[in-house]
Amino acid sequence: MSSPPAASTHLKKSIPYDQWISYRIGRGEQGVLTFEPYKSSLLPLWRFRSVPIARKSASDLWARFEEFDEQSDFAGMDMVRKFIQMGMTRSKRYANHAGGRKYRKGTREELPKSAAHKDKQEKEAASQIFREVWERCKAHEGYQRGKEEFLKQQAEWRKGQDAK
Repeated sequence: MSSPPAASTHLKKSIPYDQWISYRIGRGEQGVLTFEPYKSSLLPLWRFRSVPIARKSASDLWARFEEFDEQSDFAGMDMVRKFIQMGMTRSKRYANHAGGRKYRKGTREELPKSAAHKDKQEKEAASQIFREVWERCKAHEGYQRGKEEFLKQQAEWRKGQDAK
């Protein structure tokens, strides 16, 4: 695929309808790092190292969320919601586990949570910044309406695919 589109590009119009309508809302952050061209467009905006960086990242992602709303691009809105949710969960992981490692290497054995480490408070605050924006995304009227409409369109599209 070619280089990622500029931030102001209408991504929905830049990919085939069949690809766009096949988007999966999924659970939580599923698919956030796989659905192009949204991934490449949004990934550079996603940062959580410090509170100021998280604040800017959440603000930039929210601006993209609103752009996608104006463009009636639910897949874009949902991808932003996933990146914001991922900012919240990754920040929280670094707050709970020094170095961000949740599991013992090579196993699914969870490491103990850290009671206090150097960046704990900063990562907690970064997580809270993302949480507030994530809640705003989920409650957004355009998001709710877009989700309902997208699911209807997707169901109709699938019926047409099954009829082929």
